[in-house]
Amino acid sequence: MAEYDVEREKRIRRLLVHLKDGTTDQFDGTVEFLPEEFTDPAVAKRERDLIFGRVPSIVAHSSEVPRPNDFRTLRMPRNNVIIVRQSDGGLKAFVNQCRHRGALLEEQPAGKCRLFSCGYHRWSYDTDGKLRTITRENTVGEFDHEKFGLIELPVQERHGFIWLVDKAGAEIDVAAWLGPDVDRIMADYHLDDLVSFRWEGFDEPVNWKVMQDAFVDGYHIQYAHPNTAGKIIHTNVYAFEDFGRHARWLAPRKTIDRWIDEDPGQDSLARHVTESHFLLPNSTLLRLPDDHFELLTFRPHPRDPGRCWMEMRVLVPPLEATSFDEDKWNRRWEKNWQILLDVLHQEDFPLLRSSQEAMFSEDAGPMLYGRNEIGNQVFHREVQKLLAK
Repeated sequence: MAEYDVEREKRIRRLLVHLKDGTTDQFDGTVEFLPEEFTDPAVAKRERDLIFGRVPSIVAHSSEVPRPNDFRTLRMPRNNVIIVRQSDGGLKAFVNQCRHRGALLEEQPAGKCRLFSCGYHRWSYDTDGKLRTITRENTVGEFDHEKFGLIELPVQERHGFIWLVDKAGAEIDVAAWLGPDVDRIMADYHLDDLVSFRWEGFDEPVNWKVMQDAFVDGYHIQYAHPNTAGKIIHTNVYAFEDFGRHARWLAPRKTIDRWIDEDPGQDSLARHVTESHFLLPNSTLLRLPDDHFELLTFRPHPRDPGRCWMEMRVLVPPLEATSFDEDKWNRRWEKNWQILLDVLHQEDFPLLRSSQEAMFSEDAGPMLYGRNEIGNQVFHREVQKLLAK
């Protein structure tokens, strides 16, 4: 086995000890928090500016804008955004706003175009952001055309993902943000060789941190998902790695149970675990035993602390890299997609909506992250660090 695999197997053996002893990795202590963190408009404003306006977050997989002139639009916490593939293969991101009278420049969620044309007065822009055409220009008057090109936002591709800082003029350095350990881990996964089988977004009446909290939490599986994930994955058992801003943990699947009292020797037990990653500020990346990945991201609403935008993606090997025919390839990943969709809509989302509603109570009291909720503790700790700067 390669060195990385050896280390993974050691962490899996730690899971076996936890399963035998009824224990789990733990944080240093419990932490209290207040409902205002999820309901206060002033807190939400600081998060938009001090977190999403300063640090890189994942907004798409590179395969979603594969060719020159392909574009995607999205709503970030601070800006409406267009991401477009350039003729040289690079990417640019712009505020989705016509510089004439401020109309939304591109209203389609995705597509392909040679220019962006505003529906209000038909001013148009090249895909590199330059102002291209001014209708009836002789009647408009003179002004600096370069000054009124599209406003650019920092964007970078790394490890198969598109990362964005949601503020014009900010710097972006994804490798530095990830740090050497997590950057190496991401590189080893070769996520740039995968394709986004499908992605979909949902506007939910839930604060983004309530949503993110649910997807770094293995404590709720048995109780919230008794007939789905609870049948597959053990509850409240982790082998956790804290990298500071980011984290990685293993959770045992119930197929590992035969090895609790039986020595596996040098056999790999990788197919018996799910490997999860928290990527600050707002992403959970799951590595499944067959080495496909699921990415869940959570973005604050631009104005309402009680809403967020959640996106889910299934990232898989391209058809040509597998032994499947097209029909089998589609059926396989369609099944995975539907399982994830059903769990979210039938189990997670209703529970999280009710949690958000409860926290809007005028006399809602302080709450608690337990020592066993180590992923939540890391998330909460790092959010507070960003807000304190």
